[in-house]
Amino acid sequence: MTKISNLGVVETLKGLNKKDFSSVEVTKEYLQLIENEKKLNAYIHFNTEKSLSLAELSDERRAKNEALPLDGLPIAVKDIFCVKGERTSACSKILENFIPNYESTVTSKLWQAGGVYIGKTSMDEFAMGSSNETSYFGSVVNPWSKEEEKLVPGGSSGGSASAVAARLAPIALGTDTGGSIRQPASFCGTVGMKPTYGRCSRWGIIAFASSLDQAGPLTRSVQDSALILQNMAGFDNLDSTSVDIKVPNFLDSCSRSIKGMKIGIPKEYKINELSSEVENIWNEGIRWLQDAGAEIVEVKLPHTKYALPTYYIVAPAEASANLARYDGVKYGYRKEDIKDLEQMYSQTRAEGFGEEVKRRILIGTYVLSAGYYDAYYLRAQKVRTKIVEDFNLAFKNCDAILTPTAPTGAFKVGEKNMDPVTMYMNDVFTVPASLAGLPAISIPSGLDSNGYPLGLQLIGKGFDEETLFSVGTILEKSANFKSI
Repeated sequence: MTKISNLGVVETLKGLNKKDFSSVEVTKEYLQLIENEKKLNAYIHFNTEKSLSLAELSDERRAKNEALPLDGLPIAVKDIFCVKGERTSACSKILENFIPNYESTVTSKLWQAGGVYIGKTSMDEFAMGSSNETSYFGSVVNPWSKEEEKLVPGGSSGGSASAVAARLAPIALGTDTGGSIRQPASFCGTVGMKPTYGRCSRWGIIAFASSLDQAGPLTRSVQDSALILQNMAGFDNLDSTSVDIKVPNFLDSCSRSIKGMKIGIPKEYKINELSSEVENIWNEGIRWLQDAGAEIVEVKLPHTKYALPTYYIVAPAEASANLARYDGVKYGYRKEDIKDLEQMYSQTRAEGFGEEVKRRILIGTYVLSAGYYDAYYLRAQKVRTKIVEDFNLAFKNCDAILTPTAPTGAFKVGEKNMDPVTMYMNDVFTVPASLAGLPAISIPSGLDSNGYPLGLQLIGKGFDEETLFSVGTILEKSANFKSI
């Protein structure tokens, strides 16, 4: 029999339904793998007793023919989702001992569908990073690394991407603010889906930038991604940004033809930082879609070059406001032996936050300050509107847009730590869709000359994830990407 951990979401559920193995057996195998695999540092903690208890309940339901849609499926959770009774720290010292007494809406939906909590994955602190090196619990390593060099898994959902790629979970939850699902998916050779802003509830997710944050799955196949999104999406009264729109059958869209579809190619994404290997894969992707009957059209996204600077004004501004609540007063880390309130605030935050988080708080506070608000924040919001308009015009001429996910493949741990601007360039292709609130998916499409994964990104119209799953399935079949 095929090793259970080699099976994806759909295959695992088929095996469970056919009673080839039990949920307890599946869960035990993954827990044993997590226990044995420490060098990747993908997980920061797990709860064996809780996981096995949930698996037993799942087996009981299946024995009674009352199985739920995801019954018995182990699910890893990025440490930014509140899971009731489980430490939720956003991989920050300031929240290292925070245990919520409530459940995020997204995880709640997955548990209600029968999913089994398997553990918390590491991430960049408060989701601020592109390499998973800012985690308070140490850097995560990309499972594609060779012995002589450690590679980053991408960020901020690097722990989730690493876990799925290394077969330490069939699916892991991530969040995407400026590319934090798609970029690590590209670096680790997994499928990463960022749904439309408002498709999945943000309630119970520790906030980074509230107008950008969106939950999504990292999986081993497009079909797996469709099934998971089907079960985690939906309207939520607890989230004022949640959109009350019907969740379609995403799984069905994976088998649809793309013949006659128009796929847009934006010339603005052909930047100097784009490696020749990534450009070659992009051209290959264009040919694959043409062979499947799609029509390739050129589209214009003229404000693309302003997307990255716009993002690094808007996101830090919102982070500055959201992270103001971590002051040591009611919960979280508090500096001891302080003389007064001011010292408690300043020293608690100075010691509780890492360097990248402090950098973004300072940038955000600066652009929101009197005298600079109009020059920076207000202007950035106007440019954001222009970026939205660019996409609206482009989608009048095409059904989806094909771009690279990242300008290069994975880089070495420590290689870009000293230059924040170089690090931020990893998000250059993912940020525009985030600013526009559009759905986007990264599909593993090939390897670079070092043998490391490269991904292609599909961007869709708002609430049209179905087209992305249809086109993404064609890319996946054509690429025939071989995981580790």
